[in-house]
Amino acid sequence: MAQVILVIHLLIALALVVVILLQRSEGGALGIGGGGGGGGMGGFLSGRGQANLLTRTTAILAACFVVTSLALVHLTGGATQPRSIVDQPPAAPAAPAAPAVPQAN
Repeated sequence: MAQVILVIHLLIALALVVVILLQRSEGGALGIGGGGGGGGMGGFLSGRGQANLLTRTTAILAACFVVTSLALVHLTGGATQPRSIVDQPPAAPAAPAAPAVPQAN
């Protein structure tokens, strides 16, 4: 079950990266999705409609990413025993060995 959720999680992460890179940035940095005249989407969506669609898609993918992250934490590491040395109770000190007494025959 955890492997299936992990694959879904990775696909969502990849889709999230793609959708974020498609968005037009305010500063003109990476916005691959552009919106200029000749190529790309053409007249499919206006600039505002495309921005709203990508914003909603980003929000939905981010929510799905958080849900799958929490599901993975719950399935794989939710009920583990503490593994830190600090969390374990101290061991009782060993009693010193009694000195050997030679026996007379």
